[in-house]
Amino acid sequence: MEIQYDLTEQDVVAFNLYHVKTSKVGKNSLQWQRYISPLIFLLFAYFLSVFTDMAKGPLFATFGVTAILWVIFYPKYFYFHITRQVSKMLRGGKNEGLVGEHSMKMNKTGIIDQTAVGETNVQWAGVKQLIEDTDYFYIYTSTVSAYIIPKRDVYSVEGLKSYIQQRMITEIG
Repeated sequence: MEIQYDLTEQDVVAFNLYHVKTSKVGKNSLQWQRYISPLIFLLFAYFLSVFTDMAKGPLFATFGVTAILWVIFYPKYFYFHITRQVSKMLRGGKNEGLVGEHSMKMNKTGIIDQTAVGETNVQWAGVKQLIEDTDYFYIYTSTVSAYIIPKRDVYSVEGLKSYIQQRMITEIG
């Protein structure tokens, strides 16, 4: 089976967002940052009220509202920040082999992905899992890296999914 596809910066960002939203580490990071920061705000308000002559009511009201807004809006900022950082890294580094035209060949032994600057190979034993979302297939080769295949460039989405799953099962069995 052979697939020709064009991987864009947006595709790489989508993978990173998907991974952060679904990985245990990503979820934990978001939760810690989302809820610990407001507690720090409230602790700061408490210490200000104890060690200064500031009125407690307005102080706790201000920091309380800030804490509530943080909890509500922080996830949106968190994902925006990841998007910005990934885009910045892609534009700042040498990523010719990641973004651009790909030619992926799959056979009974594994996957060969060719780009203008090189080639990567993985045997089916090296494929950890196949994940599908609405727009992509992610063929994970480790806990943090995957081949990103945009469905827009796939002739038969179900055919590709079936082929990969069959190869993975054959390798296990």
